[in-house]
Amino acid sequence: MNKKTLQRIRRVLAAIFFLGITLMFLDFTGTLHKFLAWMAKAQFLPAVLALNFIVIAILLIITLLFGRIYCSVICPLGVFQDGVAHVHNWFKKGRYTYSKAHNILRYIMLGIFVVLMIAGVNSLAVLLAPYSAYGRMVQSLLGPIYQWCNNGLAALSEHFHSYTFYTKEVWMRSLPTLIVAAVTFVVLVVLAWRNGRTYCNNICPVGTFLSFFSRFSWFKMHINEEKCIQCGMCTKNCKASCIDGKNGFVDYSRCVTCGNCMAVCPKEAIEYKHVKGNPAPVGANNHSPLPADKKTEETVDTSKRAFLIGSAVALGTAALAQEKKKVDGGLAFIEDKVMLVRKTPIVPAGAGSLQRFRNHCTGCQLCVSQCPNDVLRPSTTLLHLMQPEMSFERGYCRPECTACGDVCPTGAIQKLLKEEKAVTKKGQAFWFAQNCIVVSDGVSCGNCARHCPAEAIEMVPLRGDTTGRKLIPAINESKCIGCGACEYVCPARPLSAIYVEGVEQQRTI
Repeated sequence: MNKKTLQRIRRVLAAIFFLGITLMFLDFTGTLHKFLAWMAKAQFLPAVLALNFIVIAILLIITLLFGRIYCSVICPLGVFQDGVAHVHNWFKKGRYTYSKAHNILRYIMLGIFVVLMIAGVNSLAVLLAPYSAYGRMVQSLLGPIYQWCNNGLAALSEHFHSYTFYTKEVWMRSLPTLIVAAVTFVVLVVLAWRNGRTYCNNICPVGTFLSFFSRFSWFKMHINEEKCIQCGMCTKNCKASCIDGKNGFVDYSRCVTCGNCMAVCPKEAIEYKHVKGNPAPVGANNHSPLPADKKTEETVDTSKRAFLIGSAVALGTAALAQEKKKVDGGLAFIEDKVMLVRKTPIVPAGAGSLQRFRNHCTGCQLCVSQCPNDVLRPSTTLLHLMQPEMSFERGYCRPECTACGDVCPTGAIQKLLKEEKAVTKKGQAFWFAQNCIVVSDGVSCGNCARHCPAEAIEMVPLRGDTTGRKLIPAINESKCIGCGACEYVCPARPLSAIYVEGVEQQRTI
């Protein structure tokens, strides 16, 4: 294969996956997901959690045939790091050196990840997951910028009497998630800027797992000793730091088949072809180890620790940013509703049970970004941080909407038909007399009953009212599906007179 061809093919495919997944997180209309949903389901960890054995088998077969091209083509976080490293190469080329694999660190990180996932502490485990980390960065950091640009285009098009675009309110769903995304972004940029794929080589659990199989891949980067002049160009341009050009050794467990080494080799001594067996590591079979000088020895990067330390600091933050105050027609301030602290969180219909949802959700924020009613927002509790929960200050979960289940790649939210969604009980409404304006102000209301899509609320006379005009809500538990419409339309401030509690086990009513 031509030395430039492999690199070009890899870059084109990587750009397609990277742009597709990025746009899928940014598109709040849900249009692109119809065409790009398969890209999210092709990610390794979501496929494992969804028990999608076909995707898992395909990814493993690809790795056994071609090496770790998953990491340089399909994984958006891997492509993101390549982009950062490529920008740095504009200023300083040939800056990489070979380093031995830090296997102890890699396996420890993989072990921690597996233990946390088995223990059900997904909120900590997914800090290391590449797809989820990238999703949080896009949704939390790039999403608001995208929406502001959209709103600018909407204002401009409206000026010309066109309504091609519509405005989207930009608001902060979770400060802790924003901080985690920002810390992750900074750490990854620093690591990629300095040493290329440090995160992939030492921290990423998916990369470490695939490295077991990439050692035995059919096609590998092979150094032809007869052509090689030991110029070191391959080593200086290997962002995975896995090529020892002086000894003709390639660490296939870290090689992501990017093709950079082939492109820069002046003698075309590097070939991508079938190689029998697995070459011995440096220092074996009469290969002398590299001299211990500063140019060829990589020290442990302290910024690796910053990833865990910074993320841990972010986990302790649980305050939400205040929203901009609203005013009515008379410019009087309208008091916003307070986000309720529910004893049992409300999770989307299709989750099955609260425990099942928490075991499968990676907190990637795809469902949050796609929710058209602004109902879903990341949890701020430590054990379930960043996993979506429902809150009804800005809207309610419409019975006919199945957006969250349609986009979830892990199976945490199973896809439901509209008819199934409309009869799935995910919560139960309760009424508090002391908050109701009928009781406190003596006025008539009935908003909750008028807007209940399940017809689970009936207005009945208030006990002790002799006039018979004060009507209060009576909730039929057998009909209530926990959609939150009653809580959303309740005029009581700052706390609604009627609110919804989640259920541990969802069921069809």
